[in-house]
Amino acid sequence: MPTNVLVAYGTTNGSTAEIAETIAEVLRKEGLTADALPAGAVPDVAAYDAVVVGGGLYAGHWHKDARRFVRRHRKDLARRPLWFFSSGPLDPSASERDIPPVPGVKRAMARLDVREHVTFGGCLREGAKGWVARMILRNGKGGDFRDFERIEAWAAKIAHEPAVV
Repeated sequence: MPTNVLVAYGTTNGSTAEIAETIAEVLRKEGLTADALPAGAVPDVAAYDAVVVGGGLYAGHWHKDARRFVRRHRKDLARRPLWFFSSGPLDPSASERDIPPVPGVKRAMARLDVREHVTFGGCLREGAKGWVARMILRNGKGGDFRDFERIEAWAAKIAHEPAVV
């Protein structure tokens, strides 16, 4: 029976959701069952054997839905293989070097024995919600810095972890 993996995410403008969907798609191609769901819409993780949680980064903090998800399900998450990802830098830095988790994510990783965290580049497009996002775009700092080859490679690595297969 295939392992059932949840990829829960917190996003404001959809960029992190697209990363989560890509991760779930790769896990499915690798023979696992995987669902990508908004973190705020997941009532229970009992049906899942492993969990990946991702959040967009905003002013040095993980998206509130990702933070709330981890806090709300911490007991169940502590009993499952667990990975975290962040999405955020609006420059190529995430593809050039390892970017450590922000402090709040780092604390959650230690409490929950998270197997790995990775930071992927972010994406900010015209029409994004929020005053800060609009200011960033107005200053010409938007764009798509996600590296989907790197995202897919990371998801494939998860699919082959001994705790998952």
